[in-house]
Amino acid sequence: MSEDCSPDAISCWMIENFKHDHGYREPFKVLISTILSQRTRDENTDEASRKLFSVFPTVESIAAAKPEELYGLIMRSGMYRQKAERIVNCARILLEKFDGRVPDTIEELTSIPGVGRKTANIVLNISFGKEALAVDTHVHRISNRLGWVKTKTPGETEFALMKIISPHLWGPVNGSMVEFGRQICRPVGPRCRDCAISRCCDYYGRISKEDIRQ
Repeated sequence: MSEDCSPDAISCWMIENFKHDHGYREPFKVLISTILSQRTRDENTDEASRKLFSVFPTVESIAAAKPEELYGLIMRSGMYRQKAERIVNCARILLEKFDGRVPDTIEELTSIPGVGRKTANIVLNISFGKEALAVDTHVHRISNRLGWVKTKTPGETEFALMKIISPHLWGPVNGSMVEFGRQICRPVGPRCRDCAISRCCDYYGRISKEDIRQ
């Protein structure tokens, strides 16, 4: 890590050292797998997505299904009843309003119930190559700990980060910051002593060495 503690420099370092593979690139599969990823771990999302798409591989097939037909396939992802309802409803809306295609604007995507800005931004970046910044709990927590922002919600964090991180970094930094948050800057018991950017971190500067050892 260089001496540069700017958001762009740290974002580049995270992208280089904490690589994250989103897996799918097809817009519909990215959209559905991101809905499945809500409040669960990657391995659960991967298994649920694989099982779901092995039986219902297209927007048409999911739209024609009943939510309960998805339960056993996506159970691993948690909240499977709610997610099944959202996924089937999402597929039906795509057919009815968008001719079966996944729209490529934030406004259209977030008009679909169950699709928030985080999900929409992931689809825009991964599937359409657009400059979009997805902010989840990891990105929100780490950005505040570093002292880049002082925000209360992921929504506030998204717009604050867009002002201080270069647009070409918005897409890739999401996945890398998620990995960094899982491995190093954990919600509970962050591994500050193992962190290469601790000298750039407001949180590290505030806590005592005794706190770090615990």
